[in-house]
Amino acid sequence: MPYIDPHTHMISRTTDDYEAMAAAGIVAVIEPAFWIGQARTNVGSYRDYLSHILGFERFRASQFGIQHYCCIGLNSKEANNEALAEDVMQILPEFASKEGVVAIGEIGFDEQTALEEKYFRLQLDLAREMDLPVMIHTPHRDKKRGASRSMDIIMEHRLAPQRVVIDHVNEETVREVKERGFWAAFSIYPHSKMTAPRMCEIVRQYGAGQLIVDSACDWGISDPLSVPKTAMLLAEQSISDNDVHRVTYANALTAYGQSGQMREADWATAAIDQRARYDGNTVLRGGQDPRVEADN
Repeated sequence: MPYIDPHTHMISRTTDDYEAMAAAGIVAVIEPAFWIGQARTNVGSYRDYLSHILGFERFRASQFGIQHYCCIGLNSKEANNEALAEDVMQILPEFASKEGVVAIGEIGFDEQTALEEKYFRLQLDLAREMDLPVMIHTPHRDKKRGASRSMDIIMEHRLAPQRVVIDHVNEETVREVKERGFWAAFSIYPHSKMTAPRMCEIVRQYGAGQLIVDSACDWGISDPLSVPKTAMLLAEQSISDNDVHRVTYANALTAYGQSGQMREADWATAAIDQRARYDGNTVLRGGQDPRVEADN
């Protein structure tokens, strides 16, 4: 069964992760712009980061047979640096219009400050102007209030709920997200956010409609194989193959495919060619023989 992991930070991961993800059946990933673990000090470092995930990281994924897409945005933590945020807002349209961008994101609230709300609203307007879906980060603290407030603001900005993915949902927030018509994404972590056994209970209780499973793997303790592992557990728990397919592949494709940038044909026809180089660089080391596949 093929899988899509619609929330990964592959810039933080290794080539071993790419190999393991491809072997497990992951055919496509989405990399939202995020906080890199340390605050950026100027717009130049932001520009370089966005260029990297839209450039070299897409190439690196292709070398292992995985299609790589991006969400572009100013994250909520750095929205609190107003001087930086103003500069970043000026460059976002340029990057959001590039090939492979499937949404504005991940945006939303962290500490739910006035500055976070200001730049959240501006980026919702940008999404509407650019006709792109949106990926929403819901806060780790005071999540229920943050999720409700985020959905209220989205509706004020006249975005259709079916074009917005509310991420990092849990048992506390799933009912409201579904009832208001948004996509509900769940980040499966080894020790926090959401676990695979808890996800099984949510699918059993709420059904597979509007639900999306992701790994949100990053530079911290996280698992890039969370999506296929959760799919296996769902099957073992007698969830139907069709429902497993919806929450680990089809729903993500429907949500982000609305961008016009993400299609099954992208990975159905792709072939690995490790002879390729990006700006003179290859993923191979030490005289390795390149893997080359015939075109599909």
